[in-house]
Amino acid sequence: MKFLFALLFLLTTSLAMAADSPVAPANQTFKGEVLEAKDVDIYTYLRLKTKDGEIWAAVNKSPVKVGSEVTISNPMMMNNFESKSLKKTFDKIVFGTLGGTTGVATVGPASGLPPGHPSTAASSDAADVKVPKAQGADARTVAEVVGKRTELKGKTVTVRAKVVKFNPGIMGKNWVHLRDGSGSAKDETHDVLVTTLESVQLGSVVSARGVVRTDVDLGSGYNYKVLIEDAKFQK
Repeated sequence: MKFLFALLFLLTTSLAMAADSPVAPANQTFKGEVLEAKDVDIYTYLRLKTKDGEIWAAVNKSPVKVGSEVTISNPMMMNNFESKSLKKTFDKIVFGTLGGTTGVATVGPASGLPPGHPSTAASSDAADVKVPKAQGADARTVAEVVGKRTELKGKTVTVRAKVVKFNPGIMGKNWVHLRDGSGSAKDETHDVLVTTLESVQLGSVVSARGVVRTDVDLGSGYNYKVLIEDAKFQK
């Protein structure tokens, strides 16, 4: 229950929530013309004209121009969402990441990342990761955490691995993908998802210590057979 409450949504101190559960399918995308854009703290609210009518969306703060065409990836729709920053309650609003845009100002010099999403990317050399196993009684490899998730459920583990993906500020936490070279992509034992309140650098090798959770279902197609919750990091 602690985990589910902690993941009610991607809010920081600038946003407050009074909403129902997310209902948008995990792989759906929203496309539309930007009719209005409002920046608050680290977020940008967009009023979009889509083929199904107008809808509001919220993404990481981005220099989006009115009149541009945008795509909202990884959307999650919320009902009756209250934004304290805007002093407004939205009947429906889509939260996601910004991608597939035209008419959007560039973010930094040739970052190679989607506009408005500068901290999220997969490492280009993720397939070549080779990281020695952590030391200590609770040390596990990525493959061990995934493969032995049933017996490790509820236990604290330490995994030393490389940060191959970092998604900040989603559902109130940072989401980190770790790989150490163990396991196989074929059976998906090579990558483990970690939630944390800490920030870590993409491409860095870290030791993550947290509690193993299994069969986590957030609804709307967001299911995780295993993850490490509330991890603390050391280099």
